[in-house]
Amino acid sequence: MTVGIASGVANSTLDSIFGTTFVKLHTADPGAAGATAAAAGDTTRKAATMASASGGSKAMTGTAGPWTNGGTLETISHISLWTASTAGTFNLSGALSASQAWVSTNTLTLTSLSVSFTPIAA
Repeated sequence: MTVGIASGVANSTLDSIFGTTFVKLHTADPGAAGATAAAAGDTTRKAATMASASGGSKAMTGTAGPWTNGGTLETISHISLWTASTAGTFNLSGALSASQAWVSTNTLTLTSLSVSFTPIAA
């Protein structure tokens, strides 16, 4: 028997927190409030549609974005997740699996995103 959070509790918590999710780009760790190192090329938050949680994991369906760089040279390394497209509540931040160089007029589309609780009790 594996110790951990009950699958049903994990799923309902994930669905509650990440029902509607908006993604913001960052050039470094977003910090405790999700406000540090925000990307300057496109400051908007894009909606990410998430599937219902299952097995303690919740994944994005489709893609988020695209963000279009309005004239900067920067490297996108992190994202933050929010409850609204402006203002709202900061929920979570994370590092991209690979940083992305981003120059003027380039676009960036997030193709994969998942949030999970581990371990799940079995």
